[in-house]
Amino acid sequence: MIRNYFLIATRNFLRNKVFSLINILSLAIGISASLVIYLIVHHEFSYEKFWQNKDRLFRVVSNMHFPDQDFKNSGVPGPLPPAMRAELPGIEESSVFWIDQNMNVSIQHEGAEKKIFRRQPNVVYADKHYFKLLPYEWLAGSSNTALAEPNKVVLTESRAKLYFPNASVTDAIGKTIVYNDTVKAVVSGIVKNRTEVTDFTFEEFVSLSTFEESLRKNNYWDQWGSISSSSQFLVQLQPGVSAKKIEGQFPAFRKKHAEKNDYLEMDHALQPLVDIHFNQDYDNFNQRQGHKPTLFGLLAVAAFLLLLGCINFINLTTAQSTRRAKEIGIRKTMGSSKTHLFIQFMMETILLTLVASTLSIALTPWILKIFSNYIPTGLHFNIQEQPDVLLFCLILILGVSLLAGIYPAMVLTQCKPVSVLKNQAYTNTSTSRRAFVRKSLTVSQFVIAQFFIIATVIVGKQIRFSLNQDLGFRKDAIIFFSTPFNYRNPDNKQFILQEKLRAIPEIQRISLAGTPPASQNLSIRTMKFIKDGKEMETTIEIKQADTNYIHLYNLKLVAGRNLQQSDTMKEYLVNEFYTRFLGFKHPEEIIGKQLNGNIPVVGVLADIHTKSMHQAIQPLAYTCEAKEHTSFHIAFNPLVENTDSWKTGIAKIEAAWKEVYPDEPFNYSFFDESIAAFYKKEQDIANLLNWCTGLSVFISSLGLLGLVMYTTNQRTKEIGVRKVLGATVIQIVSLISKDFIQLVILAFVIVVPLAWWAMHDWLQNFAYRTSISWWIFLVGGMLMTLIAFFVLSFQTIRAALANPVKSLRTE
Repeated sequence: MIRNYFLIATRNFLRNKVFSLINILSLAIGISASLVIYLIVHHEFSYEKFWQNKDRLFRVVSNMHFPDQDFKNSGVPGPLPPAMRAELPGIEESSVFWIDQNMNVSIQHEGAEKKIFRRQPNVVYADKHYFKLLPYEWLAGSSNTALAEPNKVVLTESRAKLYFPNASVTDAIGKTIVYNDTVKAVVSGIVKNRTEVTDFTFEEFVSLSTFEESLRKNNYWDQWGSISSSSQFLVQLQPGVSAKKIEGQFPAFRKKHAEKNDYLEMDHALQPLVDIHFNQDYDNFNQRQGHKPTLFGLLAVAAFLLLLGCINFINLTTAQSTRRAKEIGIRKTMGSSKTHLFIQFMMETILLTLVASTLSIALTPWILKIFSNYIPTGLHFNIQEQPDVLLFCLILILGVSLLAGIYPAMVLTQCKPVSVLKNQAYTNTSTSRRAFVRKSLTVSQFVIAQFFIIATVIVGKQIRFSLNQDLGFRKDAIIFFSTPFNYRNPDNKQFILQEKLRAIPEIQRISLAGTPPASQNLSIRTMKFIKDGKEMETTIEIKQADTNYIHLYNLKLVAGRNLQQSDTMKEYLVNEFYTRFLGFKHPEEIIGKQLNGNIPVVGVLADIHTKSMHQAIQPLAYTCEAKEHTSFHIAFNPLVENTDSWKTGIAKIEAAWKEVYPDEPFNYSFFDESIAAFYKKEQDIANLLNWCTGLSVFISSLGLLGLVMYTTNQRTKEIGVRKVLGATVIQIVSLISKDFIQLVILAFVIVVPLAWWAMHDWLQNFAYRTSISWWIFLVGGMLMTLIAFFVLSFQTIRAALANPVKSLRTE
């Protein structure tokens, strides 16, 4: 019986090749999108799910309170971990570690030249509890003793192979590694690399006691008022102890240990380990973070594309019901029941979905390559190694088959044999409930397609607005780079490099300062100002600049003078926003006033955007502490005739760099590209919308093409009669296209308020945003109408040009 069902289904597909191909393509696109999106979403939500006792694992985080705003930090003060262990009941195990992203490592092999690894990533200083809290598989050494003493280090298997490539990984035990040319550590353990999805990608674990004294001396790790995101503290709660119970003890605990001369108002919280990958308020060890709204948006996109494919199937299958009426009538006359017919049509749907799914699975690796820029590192597709993917595919096939097949199967089994055999099975079908459903589904398709078109235009408009907005400074023809600088033992080589760069003719201007005007880095201080006997206090962003910096970036000085070169902080330039915040009506009124009691304001700058358009302009101050300036800013002459001048200049800069820093790589960034990186998430959304728009329009057009092909086939004789009676091609095309164009216009009326609401809500994420212009909706509607008319014309013109004799020859 089942063999017979599939045999009939196959014959029906071959008999209606065009409609079957449209259905397969529509469903394949939706299933491919769903499969790729499932892989991404499943990967993102798998972070930290594998740890034993993950529900009891938390990271202690900090919330620092300043006069006008709060700042969240994933780190904790150095004295907090031992105090929590001793005083707060309910903690079963805990571990403190310090992240170092710029460690220089050297290995001396016997009889060979010393190997140097510059700025090795994924190095942490961990205490002896680390591997008890986060267990690894050990290849050599013991978790109980490996980090119990100073000058010990545990390596992952891959890191051991990197450092000691000519020996077995276990032979690395007892070898010596030198850090920053001064600190030696002996390899005491080797662990296997974690293959699970995790942000804990550390590969080198130096015993914390090795650097503890240095951290106290150079990073204020012994002070309650000092916090660095490098200082991490993990806890595992005892069974039955809730996070709220521990957090309830924090206020009294913090108050007890805060010292007057070291007090920074803050509180602490417990962050679940599984929340680290998604919580944008706290970092995740400088890894890429997930964004749940984006993931949910991807799921919505997958649902829409699947829905479009299912709508095509429903529309085309029900539209062809008249063709299969006689088949159904004869089957019923011969004894077939509704149940048998229903199973037959569901089998056809399942078979077609299987073909589409097979095509989708074959296309998935290719799609993953196309979208490699948006896909998380480590995500792969192998249906043999991922049983959950196979299960998802089976559920998807079943779900799509039910969604797309139930209604057409119910429709096709309703016809009466007597009416069929009298050719009256579908009289007046154009005004029937079935036609209404078909038109409603078509309108839904075009609502989705037009929504994507409008959203794409608005997102692109906001990105262009952000990138082309006057930010208050020059951003073209500028590169910047940082020099290696050891704050503990400064060598002042940056000044030697500065002298060499001054001799390069391609350079228009040089500045040795801090970060560029717009940067992801942030340095915040509390600033006090006394006005009319009243103290005003606020947080303010501090940037470092030399005298050339203001000219190089064309920062506009609206009052006072430029900064003077100085090795120590002696004066401030502030922005106009800060002067207004302090209550001054005119910028020049603040000149000479002192901040924090003893540092005068010597100038006022026009407001600039130091962050993306997501954030409003905030108080800003520039100062000069030249001895700590480590970043070079190089302005070239704009390219006019000699298009190689920048390339030549950069090559000369690199040559000068190699003379001063022969062992350091030269890395630079173009300033305008770094600003564009502020909007990477928006660029990704725009690219995603482009694909969604293209696919949704393509699927909708396929469905429209199928419907118009069916309509013209049904009205072949009518078209012939009209041509014989004198109707022109234009009149026939207009007649057939009118109903479909009306559906597109109706979809436009429905989508306008929906798109406006959704995009208005999205734009609220930007402090400075573009307007939602009326022409965007008009363009979206006209574009969809033109696409629909083009698709309609493809078939209607062909039908209108057909010889009426052929259509009227037989009845």
